[in-house]
Amino acid sequence: MKILITGGAGYIGSHTAYALKKEGHEPVVLDSLVNGHNWAVKYGPLVQGDIGDAALVARACAEHKPDAAIHFAAFIEVGESVANPQKYMENNYHKAQRLFDTLCDSGVKRVVFSSTAAVYGTPVSEAPIAEDHPQKPINPYGESKLLAETYLRSLESKGMRSVALRYFNAAGAAPIEEGIGEAHDPETHLIPNVLLAGLGLKDEVKLFGTDYPTRDGTALRDYIHVLDLAAAHLAALNYLASGGATDVCNLGTGNGSTVLEVVQAAERALGHAVPQSRHERRAGDPPMLVANASRAREKLGWQPRYNLDEIVTSALEWHRSKKAV
Repeated sequence: MKILITGGAGYIGSHTAYALKKEGHEPVVLDSLVNGHNWAVKYGPLVQGDIGDAALVARACAEHKPDAAIHFAAFIEVGESVANPQKYMENNYHKAQRLFDTLCDSGVKRVVFSSTAAVYGTPVSEAPIAEDHPQKPINPYGESKLLAETYLRSLESKGMRSVALRYFNAAGAAPIEEGIGEAHDPETHLIPNVLLAGLGLKDEVKLFGTDYPTRDGTALRDYIHVLDLAAAHLAALNYLASGGATDVCNLGTGNGSTVLEVVQAAERALGHAVPQSRHERRAGDPPMLVANASRAREKLGWQPRYNLDEIVTSALEWHRSKKAV
């Protein structure tokens, strides 16, 4: 298959392009390079431009004739979304609408959408979250993704079928020889920040909240390897290609790790302690966020492969390679 990947120069997009190429497919990246990286486009052509540019998207579809599309391109920082909700609604929702309409009008009727567990807001219980959990986002980032999901689903009336994949905490990197990994600026995710502190690239990692009702008092999250996420996008493409109906699936391992367990995994990989400081809880951080991903297993035939130590080790190799540059 030939697949148009919006945001394919970003972290998860570039790993999905790698996975597609490895399986014999042809990725075509559409990316503005506002947050993406030229060096991450290695597995197919790059169309540089904005997802909201309907004429550009239409030309890309006419030239490359993709069989399906995967939509990653989005702003993802929760804090920024609270400070600048208009930016997130415009890019993640309104531009996504234009993209979906243009794809549909161009005959691209199968779409896999990169969504997020942020659509659920604060969990109503500590049980793993299933897709029918109430969707009540508590920030504009989650709201923008939920609105885009809803609009994409409405295009079923025009023959478009889609799968929205709601993922939890992406981490890790491809084999080091591929030269792709997590490179956000600023970096807000736990695993890279722990590793950057352990490598001496930042003074310390700040741990927020040590009095949660979890096994060690720190917040518990479901960490999933970026290559497992990429494999899920391929599985969703295959599901749609075989006639699968529009659906939504969580992506996670179903097993949470606490912040301290992540730090300990990093220390095992590094072979030494990570400098850290402990702080009060951040407002809005729930004690536990773990996915019930049984629907993805049943409908997509997808199963995560990597455990926390493997995730951390692969991320460490990537950050070490960047330190050496």
